[in-house]
This record gives sequence, structure tokens and C-alpha cells, in this order.
Amino acid sequence: MWAAGAVSDEDKLDRAETSRVLRRSLQFAQPYRRTIWWAIGLVSVSALCTVAGPVFVKTGLDHGIADGDASALNLSVAGFITIVVIGYFVARAQQLAINRAGEGFLRDLRVTVFDRLQAQSMAFFDRNKAGVLVSRMTADIESMGELIQWGLLQFVGAGLLLVMTLVLMTALSWQLTLVVVLFVAPILGLASAKFQRLSNGAYLDVRERVGTNLSNLQEGITGVRVIQAYGREAETQRRFVLSNRALYKSHLHSVKISTWYFGLVEWSGIVSIALIVGVGGVLVRNDTVGFGTVAAFVLLLANLFEPVQQLSQLYNTVQSAAASLHKLYTLIDAVPDVAEHPKAVPLPAVGVLEAHHITFAYEGADRPALSEVSLAVAPGERLALVGPTGAGKSTLAKLLSRLYDPTQGSVTFGEVDLRLASLASLRERVVVVPQEGFLFGGTIRDNIRIARPQATDGEVASALQAIGVLERFEEFPEGLETEVRERGSRLSAGERQLVSLARAALVDPAVLVLDEATSNLDPGTEAVVEQALERLMEGRTVIVVAHRLSTVRRADRIAVIDHARLTELGTHDELVARGGRYAALAEAWARSQPAAEGSAGR
Repeated sequence: MWAAGAVSDEDKLDRAETSRVLRRSLQFAQPYRRTIWWAIGLVSVSALCTVAGPVFVKTGLDHGIADGDASALNLSVAGFITIVVIGYFVARAQQLAINRAGEGFLRDLRVTVFDRLQAQSMAFFDRNKAGVLVSRMTADIESMGELIQWGLLQFVGAGLLLVMTLVLMTALSWQLTLVVVLFVAPILGLASAKFQRLSNGAYLDVRERVGTNLSNLQEGITGVRVIQAYGREAETQRRFVLSNRALYKSHLHSVKISTWYFGLVEWSGIVSIALIVGVGGVLVRNDTVGFGTVAAFVLLLANLFEPVQQLSQLYNTVQSAAASLHKLYTLIDAVPDVAEHPKAVPLPAVGVLEAHHITFAYEGADRPALSEVSLAVAPGERLALVGPTGAGKSTLAKLLSRLYDPTQGSVTFGEVDLRLASLASLRERVVVVPQEGFLFGGTIRDNIRIARPQATDGEVASALQAIGVLERFEEFPEGLETEVRERGSRLSAGERQLVSLARAALVDPAVLVLDEATSNLDPGTEAVVEQALERLMEGRTVIVVAHRLSTVRRADRIAVIDHARLTELGTHDELVARGGRYAALAEAWARSQPAAEGSAGR
């Protein structure tokens, strides 16, 4: 995340980059090309109706009133009314057409971006804050929605209207057209160049501050329990006030730029009308042009300056949308760190899980989280990973389950490198059960079925029965159809963890990777989860990041990770007898709490 107020260099798109982004967007919008062409055709008809109005006014004044021709006057009035009616219905039709194409484009873009986010590995989410990603899916797409809903219509319509107006002006009177061009072109040209330069940076700054503000907002909401627990409400509010004030100043700066520019355009339009009336009066007196031509020019000036204002304002919208699209396309193009090999093979049903001299460093870290670690876990063996906080045991568990790939070395299962294994077979063979079970909105049955969407109701029930908790959930008034609400708030922490264990049972994996699934539970619920966990571990290879002495003692072997290295490996009794690092840890656990309840920091 960029510091508050900073604008990323990669977000400052030049003309070539903006052009590339827009061309890619046109390719992305290919399914809607017919609708888009239909909308452009309607916009062209609408522009023709707009410039035709002053022509009928000129005819009515010059021939109907000046020459006293009633039929010419009636024809002019009828023609004017006709084009107004046609223009009204065409405008409605073009609005529907462009919104049908635009909203379809945004719908497809949202789905594509979300799909790519779901495919990213853990390292991607280490690099990108959730608040920034949410901003991409909300604020950035909202900025494009503004462009698509009315901006594209105005962009095409204003361009056509500007060209048609200049052509018609030249056809009516090249002298008056020259007056307008000589006065307007230098002022608007210089002002527009300055406006585009200033507004580009201002609008990119607004976009970045919106992301910062959303990130602070999300942190304040998701971390409210910690904030209130430590009485940090005032500090959190202070940080949000600062980011909100920065957003306010950024918006105000962009408004000042717009106010200066559009005020100048409006002033130019007023002066131009005065010039046309003055110069036109001289030409009428000399019989060079008719009075109707001067009147038509005054009306056409509105068709000249309004498109200039719209195009200048749309420049900001296009720049903002292009910057947003650039960020979204960056997400779409992001290659997952943990990707499926083009020639991926399925993993065998059982096998030895083995680490071969693996080294791993997190992005931006100044030292490796793991260095030269080798170990093998036999089928059905229980291995506990212990060590001080930050030693690298959780990192090792993530590498063994291929949530990350090692920087050096390899991890194999049944002699197949996990990088060569199909992701589907990997997630069937190796399942990670986190420390706290995360539940999604929906029913208990829906949350268990997340592990295997095609599972039947009977298979879901069998998974709960396998860990011995089916009756507990069936006792709920709505049984497995009980709505868990957001993040499972309707269930206790223990019940959420039981659902998490049932997911693993539904997959029926060969290897379980556990991050001490009972460490955050109360003693009453812990006993139930412990029993369910014990049944789930039967007959499987188990790797557990251990925080308690009771968990460690149940393991067949213990791996001690210290300072990113595997320093000891053996049974509890063997390691205690050695009197090394593990013996010191075990003694510390025993002193802090009874052996059965002992715990250690992660």
C-alpha cells in the first residue's frame, strides 16, 4: 500500500498506456460490440438532430419572417418540432443501449477479477491489503460505472457534435466561423492543456486516497474487538480522521481545478456570443449574411462550447477509469505464486511427505524464514512442529501443504514434487485445518459442503458422524439447515471449529495439517473438539503446529524449529533426554501450566 497522499508512478498513465488500456477494454467488450455499434448509430442521429435545429431557425427567420413566406415558416416550425421529438426518443434508446453494454461489461469484469483473486496464493495476500483489494472491486469499478453509464455517450456524442457544428458553421458563414476559431482556439487550447496536466495528477491522487480511506475503515471495523479491548478507539478515530481529511483536501483540490477551467470556458462562450452578435450585425448590414444566419450561429455556439466542456470533463473521467482499469488488469494478469504445472499429474493416494533441503524467504524479508530443512513424514505418522515464536514452524507447515513454494529445494508426496501435482489432487490429499474455523454466510450444511460442493446430504451427515458430532448439530431446532450468519456468529467458537473439522472429514485426506485446532477454545468445548479431532486423525498422516505440551506428547515424533532451521528431531522422551532446546521448552511449558494444559507461543 502506498503511503497516504502518494500517487504510484505506475498509475500515472501516459497517452500510450491509456490507449493500450482502452484497446484492451474494447477487446474485453467484444460480446457487446453489436449493442455498442447500435448505440453509436443512435448517438450520431441524436447529434444530427441537435445541429439541425439552428438550421430550421435560420430558414424560418430568413425566409419565413424576413421574406414573409408563411409556408416556409410553417415548414421550419414543423421540422423543428419533428427533430425535437425524434431526438427525445433517440436519446432514450441510446441510453438503454449503452447501459446494457456497459453494465454487462462491468458484470463480466467483476466476475473475472474475483475469479483471479480466488486463484491467487497466500503470498499475493501477504503483499496486498484486503482494504486495497476491496477498493479495486468497489471504488475503481464505480469510477468506470460513471464513465460507462453516461461518459461514453457524451464522449462520442460530444465529438460528433463538435465536428458537425464546425462543418455547419463553415457552410453557413466562413467569416463568422473564422471569428470564433481565432478567438476560441488559442484560449481553449492552452487552458485545456493545462487543465489536463493538473487534473490528471489530482484525480489519480483522489483514487489513491479513496483506497487508503477504505483500508482504514475496514481495519477499524474488522479489528473493533481488539480496539475496544485496549481502549484504542480515540487513536483509531484519529487515524481515520487524518485519512478522511486527506481525501477531503484531495477532492477540494480537484474541484478548484475544474472550477477554474470550466469558468474560463463559460466566459469564452459569453464573449464569443458578443463577438458573433457584433460582427454578425456588421455583416447583416452589408448584406453579407442574413439575420437568420447570425441567430443560427448564436444557437450553434452552445453546440460548440458544451462539447468542449464535456470532452474536457470526460478527460478526467477517462483518465480515472483508465487508471482503475490498469489496476484491475494488473490483478487479472497476476500470475499465482503457487500455480498448477502445465503437465500436472495426480498425487498417489498414500505416500511419504518429504521436505528436501527447503529454504524459503518471504517477499521483502531480510533473512529466510526457513533454511535448509529436510525431514520425512511416513504414512500414518504424527509429527509435531515446535519452537519459539517466529522460528519458522508455521512456515514449514505451509510449505508442506503447498500454500507456498520453497525458494530452494522441494517438497514431495509419494515421490511426486508438489509443484508437479495437480492442485485438485493436492487439496484432496493434503488438508489444512486452521486455528480458527472460518464460516461463510449460509447453513451449517452449506459450510461443510464447501470442502466438496458435489457432496450429497448423506455424505455431509456421514462426515459429521465420522468425527462423532452429528447428534450435536441435529439437536438444533433447524438441524443442519441452521443459518450460521456472518462469520458464523450464531455458533460458538467450538461449534465453528467442529464444522471446520467436518469439512476435512468430508474430503477424507491422507494428510492433515493442523494449527493447534483447540488452542482458542474454552475447556468445556475443548473436550468435544479434542474428541472430534482425535477421530479425524485416526489412520492419517498428521502434522501439527503445536502450542501445548499435551499435543506434543501425543505425537510420534517432534521437530524443533529454531532460527529458521530444524535443530532437533525425535520422540518426546528422546529429546528431553538430550537436554537441548526441546527439553528447555518442555520445562518452560510444565512450569507455566499443568502438563495437560500447557501451551507455547507460536
